[in-house]
Amino acid sequence: MKLLTQIPLSKTANTIDYNSQLVLLGSCFSKNIGEKLNHFKFQNTQNPFGIIFHPLAIEKLIQKAVQQDVYREEDIFHMNERWHCFDAHSCLSNTSKEKLLAALNEAVNSTGAQLKKASHVIITLGTAWLYRNTNSMQVVANCHKVPQSNFTKELLDVHKVTESLRRTIAMVRSVNSTAQFIFTVSPVRHLKDGFVENQLSKAHLITGIHKVLIQDKISYFPSYEIMMDELRDYRFYGKDMIHPNEIAIDYIWVKFVEVWMEDSIYDTMLKVDEIQRSLKHSAFNPDGEAHQKFLTSLRGKIAYIKKKYPFMDFNLKEA
Repeated sequence: MKLLTQIPLSKTANTIDYNSQLVLLGSCFSKNIGEKLNHFKFQNTQNPFGIIFHPLAIEKLIQKAVQQDVYREEDIFHMNERWHCFDAHSCLSNTSKEKLLAALNEAVNSTGAQLKKASHVIITLGTAWLYRNTNSMQVVANCHKVPQSNFTKELLDVHKVTESLRRTIAMVRSVNSTAQFIFTVSPVRHLKDGFVENQLSKAHLITGIHKVLIQDKISYFPSYEIMMDELRDYRFYGKDMIHPNEIAIDYIWVKFVEVWMEDSIYDTMLKVDEIQRSLKHSAFNPDGEAHQKFLTSLRGKIAYIKKKYPFMDFNLKEA
């Protein structure tokens, strides 16, 4: 008996393995997938500018990274005792303008360097709604709780989504012609925009992505569709009834692995997962013989993995 309808998925070409260099950009679902990649010790760079939601914001940051266009004091502002940048998430905001500028320009440098060597660029779009600063007329990535009267809200139409994605792809390929693009739409619902407005926004994103799929040779992973069609129950949402919960994230991750991960690394992924779980082990008697044997065994497993993959870093905290 089948209790749900499943989206048909198949293994793709250009799969990911432990030699792959991954760059993840976009909404908080990029962070969810990024955390899984970190857990399994893949080589990846995630949202150096913080969580970004809409195509134009991602495009601007990629443009700055590719062109190595540095941030200056006129690009930041002071409010509520902190310095902010409209291009970046508030996680980069700082009480020191020098430290904020340093963080922004480090993000520019690191993103540019990573894009040049990336095997896969994974971009998760969250919304087609955007805010434009009425003083500068510039599109912002984050409003930083500046009063809404300082912005106008607009919806990117499908054509503008498509053109933005094509410019983004072209900029990356100008420095890295072999990078594989994976686009996905975040399953997080932006209900502050409105229920109907959220669906309209997602539709614009999905349509825009599919308009560039064939011509620009990119790939699409159906995160949003899996959440909406396979996991269509509120038990798969967090307490806010907006964000996917841990079960849903795990489910979508498994689907991503089935489609994008090279079959030959599954055994290594299992070994890494075993080590990661062991590292969270709390010793009943840290000085006891049993725990010392456990640590010796764990060190052996880590040494075995690192012999083949020296870049993997495990934090073994001994009691």
